[in-house]
Amino acid sequence: MFNRQNRNFPLLSLKSRALRALSQREYSRQELLQKLTPYETQEGELEHVLNELELKDFLNEKRHAQSIALRKESKLGVRRIHAEMKQKGVPTDVAESVLEELKTTELARATALWLKKFGALPLNQKEADQQMRFMMTRGFSSSLLKKIYALLKEEAPAETREG
Repeated sequence: MFNRQNRNFPLLSLKSRALRALSQREYSRQELLQKLTPYETQEGELEHVLNELELKDFLNEKRHAQSIALRKESKLGVRRIHAEMKQKGVPTDVAESVLEELKTTELARATALWLKKFGALPLNQKEADQQMRFMMTRGFSSSLLKKIYALLKEEAPAETREG
């Protein structure tokens, strides 16, 4: 009978390992290269496998970048998503093309995140600084937070602003 605990998959080919990894999530070429290098038995074998996977569109940098953006867009700003893409080895031109689409919705996403976290305008400078730090660590700019404050002040009734 098959014993799950003793399976190390020692006889799997590089292509099998790559397909197994890609079946679980999207990878960049650089990530797969790092992941599979220990299993390479001949020089250049891994490059050949990765080229073949790219030709068959199993390995696609743009799809990988879109996957990262989709997972992170509700919580993070364009700056932070770009940093994560860079860390994962997404080429700069591919990352920027995907991030262009996100820039159009950044104000709405930042407003939704800010409302979820804070929900009210800051009462003093300490709260404003805290909110600013929170949003900046998430990859949103300070000017974006100022736009959110301006929008919320416009929507607030006149008696709320006076009090």
